[in-house]
Amino acid sequence: MSAPQVERLPARLARRIALAAQGFADPRPTGPVGARQLRRLTERLAVVQIDSVNVLSRSHYLPAFSRLGAYPRTALDELTARRHAVFEYWAHEASFLPVRLHPHLRWRMAAAEEHAWGNMVRLQREQPGFVAEVLDRVRVDGPLRASELLDEKPERSGTMWNWHAGKVALEWLFFTGAITATHRTTSFEKVYDLTERVLPAAVLDTPTPDPGDAVRELVRTAARALGVATERDLRDYFRLRPAAARTAIAELVDAGELLPVHVAGWGAPAWLDPGARRPRWIRARALLSPFDSLVWERPRVERIFGFRYRLEIYTPAARRVHGYYVLPFLLGDRLVARADLKADRQAGVLRVQAVYGEHGIDRPLVADALADELRLMADWLELDDVVCTGRGDLAADLVRTAGSVRADVGAQLGPWPGGQAGQPQDDGESRRPARPGAGQGAGPRRPDHRAQGERHDDDVVGVAQHGDHVGHEIDR
Repeated sequence: MSAPQVERLPARLARRIALAAQGFADPRPTGPVGARQLRRLTERLAVVQIDSVNVLSRSHYLPAFSRLGAYPRTALDELTARRHAVFEYWAHEASFLPVRLHPHLRWRMAAAEEHAWGNMVRLQREQPGFVAEVLDRVRVDGPLRASELLDEKPERSGTMWNWHAGKVALEWLFFTGAITATHRTTSFEKVYDLTERVLPAAVLDTPTPDPGDAVRELVRTAARALGVATERDLRDYFRLRPAAARTAIAELVDAGELLPVHVAGWGAPAWLDPGARRPRWIRARALLSPFDSLVWERPRVERIFGFRYRLEIYTPAARRVHGYYVLPFLLGDRLVARADLKADRQAGVLRVQAVYGEHGIDRPLVADALADELRLMADWLELDDVVCTGRGDLAADLVRTAGSVRADVGAQLGPWPGGQAGQPQDDGESRRPARPGAGQGAGPRRPDHRAQGERHDDDVVGVAQHGDHVGHEIDR
């Protein structure tokens, strides 16, 4: 069989393809947004990453806002808690996924000892009886939260066997698929129950595919969500191992379900979803969560947009380059700015703590569009005002817009006060050592946010001091 012809794609077309695949080629709905639109978007993205940091909003609410505009967050909650159209599992990281993907992740559940980490595996190996007791407790008393298991711990003493033991056991059972999350509480605590009592019967009755077939479907799904992608992009979407992903890619190419392409400037082989849209233009305007699937893989962001982006939550405040919780701003088909945002709920204010524009932008145009998006976000979050503290090289332009954003009292409009001009500070993320195997496609990573520069709620090894907030709203 002859090798398929390799199409050459201009970088800008590849960027538009990627944006269209992620839902940014479609105009926002003009009417109310409900379950139908949210379900369709979840199917398109396939993975919606979860994170407990709530300085602005829970991260899983933001991708829908970025693409659909204002919508009732309760409608997204209902997809998990009532309709069970999506389920929670380890995919890219802790994620919400369409229930159709449950059978295709059972191989990971079955190989939990190989893919899980740390205390979960150790607890199962050393105290299987305790884990079985926790499962029985869920069977009899579920649904229940980890905080209801504070008295459930093995007899062995020591730092490992503290009050987290019940949570560790629940997370092991969650990883194996024996239990799942029915929903999360308002404080973001996971509520567990037997999987058979939560997921629809049609999903549970679906035969479990062969692992090779399942991985092939995950790569196929990733390709549709990404549009055009390198091998690393495709396997990173579901944290697949390199060898398995390469085999799946080769099989999909042979079947004509992936097309090899050369993208100008990418420097690596790439593949195109045959059904990907090729829009002539993108007219998007969106603030993006740090955990949005468009930007969660930082090398891909740099390759597609020429935009260097790091999450600095756990970088010491004095060494942050752009701020604590920074959202990229998409305008058209480019990332043109970034804003450090905070929802001050007590004051009823969306605070723009810093805002920076990219080199060469039309600053008044970008500031005007950003002001409109900030106003829309404030309304969605039920905040009365948008206030700019004055930090950042786009701050002055932002407050000069037509009344959407006002300057904070005493704000000195200008660059971030730390560091010298032209001397970007070390963001700290790139030099933190990751655990062995992290980023190598070895399955979903243990949520060690100090190693990754990111953080999740399911830290099953205990509460640590996390940068500016100590044990901030983790599962209890």
